[in-house]
Amino acid sequence: MPYEWITPAAQLADATAPVAELHLWPYRSLPKKGFVWFIGITAGLIAVPLLAVIGSAVLWGILPFLMVTVGGVWWALQRSYKDGSTLEELRLWPDRIHLVRYNPHGPKQEWEANPHWVQITLHPKAGQIEHYLTLRGAGREVELGAFLTVEERQALDHDLRTRLRGLEGR
Repeated sequence: MPYEWITPAAQLADATAPVAELHLWPYRSLPKKGFVWFIGITAGLIAVPLLAVIGSAVLWGILPFLMVTVGGVWWALQRSYKDGSTLEELRLWPDRIHLVRYNPHGPKQEWEANPHWVQITLHPKAGQIEHYLTLRGAGREVELGAFLTVEERQALDHDLRTRLRGLEGR
């Protein structure tokens, strides 16, 4: 699942550390190791037609186009990795909740509120998006986990509600 709850190590030594921390990121269907394999196999398959023209002038006419093709695939996958480098961090304290979203092509966005007054809403249908998860507090409503699947947003909704209820006793 492309999110995880962690207990900050600083919490053990520092009373001001958050009680819990949530990290969310977009799903990666092609890990870095798979990227290397994909580029290698693609280059190998594109090179197969070159075997027929080794030693001829045609090789030098075709080779630049094949290299540009492999380079284009490389660039497109790297761009995809950069675009998918979004990270959301949600930190919970007994007296506040803090959300930071690190955007790949823009400034980071922050939101903070008192967890006692935060409303978690899982909108059944918001436009074309099913189970749109938002947090409302301190006069703003922010989206959480926009890149998650419907099932992951539902699970996150349940997890987040449970964590916030746990803060009430602290």
